[in-house]
Amino acid sequence: MFISFEGIDGVGKSTQADLLEAHLVGLSREVVRTLEPGGSELGRDIRKLLLHSGHVDARAEALLYAADRAHHVATVIRPALAEGKFVITDRYLDSSVAYQGAGRILGATEVRDLSMWAIQGLLPALTVLLDLDAASAVARRANTGDAPDRLEREKVEFFEAVRACYLELAAAEPERFLVVDARLTVDEIQSKIRARVDELLGR
Repeated sequence: MFISFEGIDGVGKSTQADLLEAHLVGLSREVVRTLEPGGSELGRDIRKLLLHSGHVDARAEALLYAADRAHHVATVIRPALAEGKFVITDRYLDSSVAYQGAGRILGATEVRDLSMWAIQGLLPALTVLLDLDAASAVARRANTGDAPDRLEREKVEFFEAVRACYLELAAAEPERFLVVDARLTVDEIQSKIRARVDELLGR
């Protein structure tokens, strides 16, 4: 099974992915944890360019994410799925649609088409969208004390546009998306995620 976690920065994706991985391992499932950008050796170089460099043109940014994703799918995700493993990724194509399509105003349809070409149509069985208003997410990130990367330094209006796009994507594909209120406790969020995963597993 292929599962992706989505949401604006600061909603708790990594925490929930960690907990879901532990749950699946407890069910004797083999799990591959990965992320975008940076889930492959090539991807780690692309990640540095995207998040820890100077200015990157918006269209170049979208193309770099697509390049990372194409290589990620070909070298990490598809091989793991072929071996019967579970794959959990922190971000996937919906991030590009929301961040570059809506946030950078490049067009959600155009960016999605680019990503779908890059991944040869491979979609997750489940996409968990942790939803939180942009102002609260920005405040959460500030409280971590971590230095923000190039995208995290964007204004709150940018993240409002990204969030709105995420919700539109979820509404268009309710069978793939699980939208969870990120204001809930860590345990409450995880309970909702596990219930959906167990349902997909037929448990």
